[in-house]
Amino acid sequence: MNWNNWIRQSHRWLSIAFTVAVIINIVAMVLQQQAVWIGLLALFPLIFMLLSGLYLFALPYLSPRRIAKGSTSAS
Repeated sequence: MNWNNWIRQSHRWLSIAFTVAVIINIVAMVLQQQAVWIGLLALFPLIFMLLSGLYLFALPYLSPRRIAKGSTSAS
């Protein structure tokens, strides 16, 4: 598996972890068992999802094929 596929797959798994953490946070709020670590539980996957999502967003714009295509059409 190459680097881009690894980041894409980890982004998908992080989204599942984030969803589970949000559900745990909602259940804790309903049960009135709010704690700081429960709130931070969803923050950690969210930070890594932000980084990997920004990378995946910029990837098509930074690919060598797109750069080469753009330079040949401008000539």
